[in-house]
Amino acid sequence: MALYTTIHLHNVPAGREAEYAAWFDGPHRAALSRLRGFITTDRYEVTPEQVMPDIPQPWRFVSIYDFDLPSPEIDVPALGPLVAEARDTGLVANDETERLYTYRLFGDWKASPNWRRSEPLSGVSIILGNYVIGRYAEYQKWYEEVHSVEVINVPGHVAMKRGELSPVQIEPRHYCPGDQFVLCAQQTDDLLFTIKDFSARARGVSPSGVAMQPRSASGSFARTVHYFRKVSGAKFWPGGIAYAGDLSVYPGKG
Repeated sequence: MALYTTIHLHNVPAGREAEYAAWFDGPHRAALSRLRGFITTDRYEVTPEQVMPDIPQPWRFVSIYDFDLPSPEIDVPALGPLVAEARDTGLVANDETERLYTYRLFGDWKASPNWRRSEPLSGVSIILGNYVIGRYAEYQKWYEEVHSVEVINVPGHVAMKRGELSPVQIEPRHYCPGDQFVLCAQQTDDLLFTIKDFSARARGVSPSGVAMQPRSASGSFARTVHYFRKVSGAKFWPGGIAYAGDLSVYPGKG
């Protein structure tokens, strides 16, 4: 058995956000539960707060599927028809942005003391990254022993898991800009603070006094970073705005 994660980066036609959410949290979840090796899934929406604000954010939503698979060459493609249901019924925008990428994970969540395991995640960030050719071992050692520890100890960051692009992918296939996959989990109600402190620690100017080590030269700058907030189980107002929990926290909506 081996851990795999598939990410479905997509957009939804305007006005159909609630319909997609109902499909995802209803019949789609039920169908997923019958897949061999399926563990869990959740869905997230891109946030206005980004650590690299100049990087394009072509996807409003990402669905993340976790599996423990006995035979990935058989089991990974089984997700394809279930995702295709949304595409076939027009719930995925036909804007040439949809992407499905599957990664073989190096391990499960690596957590910091920040993680409140009894509480849900507020969001995730995704890195589609690469290493410098010829420096694979150096890149893995730096990420595992140094950088992952630095990142998950930033307030609001709680855990990380990593992997690399699987040889088995789901149709329709597209070029993937990142061979290396980094998924970082958050539990925070102030994502902007988390991002600002992460950046400050990387530059050695955090008020906390914590400074990250210099970035390894084994890591390629050919990477993209995307922050998302959790919307699984959320409801949608007209206009496609997601909300969850107590309506009193949303001005004018209570």
